[in-house]
Amino acid sequence: MGESNSKSRKVWAPWNEGDAKPFVRIENVTKKFGSFTAIDNVTLDIYEREFFSLLGPSGCGKTTLLRMLAGFETPTTGRIIIDGEDMSTVPPHKRPVNMMFQSYALFPHMTVEQNIAFGLKQDRMAKDEINDRVGHMLKLVHMEKMARRKPDQLSGGQKQRVALARSLAKKPKILLLDEPLGALDKKLREETQFELVNIQETLGITFVIVTHDQEEAMTVSSRVAVMDHGYVAQIATPGEIYEYPNSRQVAEFIGDVNILEGQITEVRSDSAAIKIKGVTAPVETGRSVNAIVDEWIWVAIRPEKMIISLDAPKNNSKNCITGKVMDIGYLGKLSIYHVRMDDGRIIIVTQTNRMRETERTITWEDSVHVSWSPDAAIVLLN
Repeated sequence: MGESNSKSRKVWAPWNEGDAKPFVRIENVTKKFGSFTAIDNVTLDIYEREFFSLLGPSGCGKTTLLRMLAGFETPTTGRIIIDGEDMSTVPPHKRPVNMMFQSYALFPHMTVEQNIAFGLKQDRMAKDEINDRVGHMLKLVHMEKMARRKPDQLSGGQKQRVALARSLAKKPKILLLDEPLGALDKKLREETQFELVNIQETLGITFVIVTHDQEEAMTVSSRVAVMDHGYVAQIATPGEIYEYPNSRQVAEFIGDVNILEGQITEVRSDSAAIKIKGVTAPVETGRSVNAIVDEWIWVAIRPEKMIISLDAPKNNSKNCITGKVMDIGYLGKLSIYHVRMDDGRIIIVTQTNRMRETERTITWEDSVHVSWSPDAAIVLLN
């Protein structure tokens, strides 16, 4: 990816511009299957050239929403607008979208180039134009040398590239991806995530991806919609979702987090003080909170934002917990410490391994201090 694209991506945020027109508008959409509500009054906007993720656990409704965008399902109520056109009466094959399925659905008797060309031939495109388009797609996904092979001669990652090329060959305005990397092993999946981003930015096509993999959504997305039980819990950029979740549900779903119950003792213009159950030192926040004195709230702290030490930090009068190390997980680049607080609750702390495992200074049964900065504490009201 070129330097100019990298720089532009950092500041490109049409959702923050009041006059920006969404490319896709999902408006008060509800989908019921009998008495079961799969999608519950969802409204969201997706902008042109976005890489938008629908993230959530199995059964949350994300695939149903994707299928409605594709036209394979019809909303019970509400409407879907794509590029200014109401899709209510537009069948799937006439929508400006294409869908890439998790199974890839390649034709086993066709070669790679024949698979990519299939949709173009169905549209009766001129032979020379088909050849040019297929050649471009092969180059885009780095499969030129595999053009004459059949699917059973390809690895899982290569099949995924062919399926992606076939989905892009017809130049859809929107590409819908349903768990596209689910069949790949972890390392290949991580490599392919960055390739997807590069391809999406190169072509300028709007991508909408369904995934249950938080890391995948955080890696590829311009924005993420976290879904649960048919509704959207939060829509924001990956950084905002992680650093500033709007609920305990979102905080717990995205990454690891420590959740502590507490009561507001003081509210200031730029911070707040909180009394945590079972903790002597008060918690100080680094930003204002939308709460009142004596209100019960939750404090969320990410494990990597905590510091674990044998000695008490210089300022241990706030944002500091004492406990005992009960378990240690060594993951190579980092270690995970399970610390039992004085009242028996367990908190998790992660620490980058700058030294070899045999040189670790903190071990099992050690009494430790766990501290964090005020900015690390996120106050959640629900």
